[in-house]
Amino acid sequence: MKRFARAALVAALLSSPALHAAPPAEPPPNKALAAFFEREFVRGLKEVPEGATLLGIEGYDDKVTDFSPAAVERRKAAVRTSIAELERFPASSLNTQDRISRDMMLFDLKLVERENEFYKGQPFGAGQVDSWAAVSSMAGPELFMAYLARATPFRRAKDYDNYLKRLESAPATLAQLTVRLRAGMKSGWVPPAEAMQKVPEMFDVFAGSDVTATPMWTPFTTFPEGVPEPDRKRIADAGRKVLAEKVHPAFAALQKFIRDEYIPACGKSLAATSLPGGPAYYALRVREATTTTMTPAEIHAVGLAEVARIRGEMDKIVGTVGFKGSFADFLEFLRKDPQFFHSKPEDRLRAYRDIAKRADAELPKLFAELPRTPYGIRAMEAYEGDNSDHYSPGALDGSRAGFFEANVNNLEKRPSHEMESTLLHEAVPGHHLQTARANELAGLPKFRRSAWYVGYGEGWALYAESLGFEMGFYKDPYQHFGRLMNEMLRACRLVIDTGIHSMGWQREPSIKYLADNTGYGVDYAAAEVDRYIVIPGQALGYKIGELKIKALRAKAIAALGERFDVRSFHNAVLDDGAVPLTVLEARVDEWIARRKVAKVAGAPG
Repeated sequence: MKRFARAALVAALLSSPALHAAPPAEPPPNKALAAFFEREFVRGLKEVPEGATLLGIEGYDDKVTDFSPAAVERRKAAVRTSIAELERFPASSLNTQDRISRDMMLFDLKLVERENEFYKGQPFGAGQVDSWAAVSSMAGPELFMAYLARATPFRRAKDYDNYLKRLESAPATLAQLTVRLRAGMKSGWVPPAEAMQKVPEMFDVFAGSDVTATPMWTPFTTFPEGVPEPDRKRIADAGRKVLAEKVHPAFAALQKFIRDEYIPACGKSLAATSLPGGPAYYALRVREATTTTMTPAEIHAVGLAEVARIRGEMDKIVGTVGFKGSFADFLEFLRKDPQFFHSKPEDRLRAYRDIAKRADAELPKLFAELPRTPYGIRAMEAYEGDNSDHYSPGALDGSRAGFFEANVNNLEKRPSHEMESTLLHEAVPGHHLQTARANELAGLPKFRRSAWYVGYGEGWALYAESLGFEMGFYKDPYQHFGRLMNEMLRACRLVIDTGIHSMGWQREPSIKYLADNTGYGVDYAAAEVDRYIVIPGQALGYKIGELKIKALRAKAIAALGERFDVRSFHNAVLDDGAVPLTVLEARVDEWIARRKVAKVAGAPG
């Protein structure tokens, strides 16, 4: 009887007009809206031509951003104009992807507008371009110009001439930066002095007398076949001259200003809530980083719970390997035992490349579509010191590969037990897979293909670490522990960032909390805490994004049961490019609903 009743129910569902009715036809792509998106994208490239170079878009490699007060005000006004124009496209008249694009750009523009409201009358604005926090341990011309040099194409003499023009512009750019920093000194928009003490020494190689020691000189050390021999000496001589006579002296002047004037004028309080914008400013930074409506107190509570959970998992590993001693003793063992360290840079690079080969082979099990753009593994520059391993994206059109940049400096500080999870985070299935896949979504406007949200991008990369279990990684208990250390780091960020910026936490106790819970050395923990201090809110996106993606996967499994397909789920997460977490949740819910209909329709089989 039960079997008959089920069959009758299925038959009724299958005969339902609602089920068999064709879905309502979506409106065609809105050509006027597409034109608006393209204009906005091109306007952004003109305003920040260095961004075009990073995306691999030609035609801008000889230009630099204008940071004059007039240019900053022009960009602020453009935000208001763009919001008004975009709101003239009613969402109800758009198809799904046009609606998502409209909502995403409005979300971004309105966040920028809200942040700009804090800076009225100031020669700086929202975002990384015009930021008041333009120099810190995590940001500054010494880092950006070196990164830009590595991303610039050098195929023919014209490319070098473009690069030389940019170098010629450096003194004016650094002078404009000094104006911005002086304005921050007067208005109170300055970072805490306590987190700025190591910044001047970061300029040493750029301000020194040996111009060949900086990464800005590197393009002149080798030339491709496309550069004729007679041009090579001319280009190298010009490069040496502009670096010696203009760029290095300008960096030296900026270094002196930062050391002698700026840092002494920086703030005493660590909290972003003590800046002129007050608690509302930090709340906005939290919103920007997480793309959620969570409050700092809610995030702090999540962090504490995650720290406790992960610590329980770490204790299990300590027991598994039979270590005799306390948790602190085990962390000290990991920091000191030679078995966890490479003695040669090439050995560490080789080990990373071996992990990458293993990861590549496992991807088809989890992903129905993989990006065509390749990635490579190369060493970080020595001047980057103890910065974390990181990923440099490829070009938007696939003409430049992505690169996982491994830190092979100070190998005594680079343990091997975290390498599996780090490679999975930075390369595949983490940052490279996600960003390269987004770049290749040809049906989306360019601004979406190149979009970035910390909560989504870093959340995906942290989620990608957890996929290592499904890919055959972490079989070695020490690699498993290393993954937990990396996860613990992201959980501690929730506690420390909110603690410092909204609960009165101080630097030294924060460093101790991070070192005690993660196992990382005190120097690394100090650099991490300084990062949270000078970039409030940014570090929150990692764990919040990962938890959201994991929650959506759990929801899909509960709703679909045996019909859940992880490859299809990953398509649902990746195939809109980077989006705010609120948009991601809505899109995954739509995917679940479609899969449910497919389940009912296929019930007899």
